[in-house]
Amino acid sequence: MFVLTIDQRRSRRDVDRIPDLLAHNADRPLLRPFERTAGDEAQAVTDDAELVVDIALDAAAAGHWSVGIGVGAVELPLPDSTRAGRGPAFEAARRAVERAKNIPGAIAVDGSPGAEAALMLLSATITRRSDAGRAAVDAMRTGMTQSDAAAHLGISKQAMSQRLSVAGWQAEEAGRPLAAQLLEAADR
Repeated sequence: MFVLTIDQRRSRRDVDRIPDLLAHNADRPLLRPFERTAGDEAQAVTDDAELVVDIALDAAAAGHWSVGIGVGAVELPLPDSTRAGRGPAFEAARRAVERAKNIPGAIAVDGSPGAEAALMLLSATITRRSDAGRAAVDAMRTGMTQSDAAAHLGISKQAMSQRLSVAGWQAEEAGRPLAAQLLEAADR
């Protein structure tokens, strides 16, 4: 099982971003949805490693969050409220989010050093993208071909290829499944 604890960075000097986080993740197939657990923090539960990777990297790309991922058991049955959840994965997520505040990429995994390393590398790739690189990657994520994405952005196929290369698109596409596999292995 995976518990995600996401903490807003610099919350005392910024607007409350928790409502946006909750809305952005409202339709995700979580076992227990994100709930505010403290003033600037939210928590969710899932058994889907790919979903964990997607949520963590979305949060990293936004630039406002520290993400802690706890891997392990939870007390079953899960309570209706995420806030009422208990077990080693919840405790691990708490430790991880505290560590995430002080590491590159702002994503920490308690229970899988390999998954943490993969997510750190992916986060570094994603957060260093230019606006043009983000637009190119976003277009590809919709399922467009590279040619269609180039036309959509009003650029040549060669320019699209260059943007995707500089943005680290292929590395991200290879790294996401790796991070998910490492999380799954840690949860066995």
